[in-house]
Amino acid sequence: MSVRVGDRLNALAARYAPGGDESVPEPEPLPWYVAPLPDWLEEFGLRLAWVVVLINLAGTAFGFWFYSFQFSVTDPVMWPFVPDSPLATLFIAGSLALWKLDRHSETLAVLAFFGCIKLGAWTPFVLTVFPAEYPSGTLAGLGALGFVWEYGLYAFLVGSHLAMVVQAFLIHRYAGFPVRAVAVALLWYGVNDVVDYFVPIVGEPHHTFLTAELASGGLNHGLPAHDVAAAGAVVLTMLCVFLALATRAWKLK
Repeated sequence: MSVRVGDRLNALAARYAPGGDESVPEPEPLPWYVAPLPDWLEEFGLRLAWVVVLINLAGTAFGFWFYSFQFSVTDPVMWPFVPDSPLATLFIAGSLALWKLDRHSETLAVLAFFGCIKLGAWTPFVLTVFPAEYPSGTLAGLGALGFVWEYGLYAFLVGSHLAMVVQAFLIHRYAGFPVRAVAVALLWYGVNDVVDYFVPIVGEPHHTFLTAELASGGLNHGLPAHDVAAAGAVVLTMLCVFLALATRAWKLK
């Protein structure tokens, strides 16, 4: 999209979006790998911040509903480790809202950055690596309705999670990525990786249910699918640490 079209979109957002006419932080000379979005798109996303907050809150509510079965079979003490994506959208909603209210939290911003990149990329990764993961075909008996629901939900899951990754790259405009905040995010998502895949502490591993792990009527975490999903999660956590610290380093130059 041309810069001219981007400028027009930002003019519309400034005129009609709630709070869209408020000032937006100027872009900094950051390398493409920590700021991959064009400047106009960063500005557009920030001018639509309140709209994005509402969309993320709706996504959070949907996510908690989506995980309702997994909550029902998980010990309540481990519930905080179940709804990974809904917590990530809640983090970004809270971070953007606090920024708009001039009550910015670096810790919440970096948690949102980690969560949106990690969970935003992990879900499409799993859905691509395991093509039978979703749609699962379990609603085939409903005919066209089942087909539309399953494939529509599949498209929604992929598209909404990729949008989470895009949102993550708005955060550098208003956050400094201090090392302390990066450490908190690494601790939270590192512990998540441990209890999701390696040492569940209470009950079974707490990652999102994978159809690819189903065997003999139950989940078999010894299957290769478990290791592939775990590897994806760990690599993405490492990527988040690199991007966060690289952003910090470039901002200090």
